[in-house]
Amino acid sequence: MVKTTIVMYTSPTVGHVISMVELAKLLSHQHQQEQDFSITMLLTTGFLDHPSIDPYVNRISTSHPLISFYRFPSVAVTHSNTQSLAATGFQFIKRNVVNVESKLREITQTSVIKSFIIDMFCTSAMEVASTMGIPVYYFFTSGAAVLALCSYFPKIHSETAVSFKEMVGVEIVVPGNAPLNAAFMPGPVLDREDPAYWEMLYFCEHLSMAKGIMVNTFRELEVVAVKAVEDGACFPDLKRSPPPVYCIGPLIADPQESDEARESKDCLSWLDKQPSRSVVYLCFGSRG
Repeated sequence: MVKTTIVMYTSPTVGHVISMVELAKLLSHQHQQEQDFSITMLLTTGFLDHPSIDPYVNRISTSHPLISFYRFPSVAVTHSNTQSLAATGFQFIKRNVVNVESKLREITQTSVIKSFIIDMFCTSAMEVASTMGIPVYYFFTSGAAVLALCSYFPKIHSETAVSFKEMVGVEIVVPGNAPLNAAFMPGPVLDREDPAYWEMLYFCEHLSMAKGIMVNTFRELEVVAVKAVEDGACFPDLKRSPPPVYCIGPLIADPQESDEARESKDCLSWLDKQPSRSVVYLCFGSRG
């Protein structure tokens, strides 16, 4: 029987790694009855390495045998105060493209790669997989509202000429979203002089080229934003149907699989003691 696998590639930040692992767990559950099926996760080394990742990966490998992890050799990258952390991150991911291509070709020697799933920072690896005939999907760790913004961003870019940080008071209108003050746009796109701006534009321009987009949300929560992306309102210049959107969330990490299980337990214990409707919960990514 032919072996099949799904290859997943994420940026090195803890929040993105954990979110991608949660997606891998979901997919492994759906394919658990299939013989000779596996999921391979590609991890980088050399930038934003977090000490909690390796023990976390070991726990996941033990508890979910269909999921395996492969770490690339360390890639050197220097972050300076003259450029943003996001710009350095994009540069680091680009330097790993050769490692991605090498690993994909190695995997194809023994297995059929059903799909290559990447997050937003890994767009530079998209062309490699597409050239090999591997279907590429995006996993969008933010919600559908941000997906709508990113999908529409090339249009916004074409209609503006200065950095958003200089457009205080100017409202940006995006299908599926409430009007947004230009100065409140995501950090990596605030300044056109920042290389991260152009990397984000590159990513946004490639969203429509994916086989599909998986979003960590559920349709009932963001029905307007999801519809705006699905109906093509966020891709006004696209001459074909937009890629399908799959609402697969909410994907929530099991606290027992993290190093913060005790802290989570203490938080819930405190929460149980509070009066009903007295607490507002704000989730800031992996630290939420």
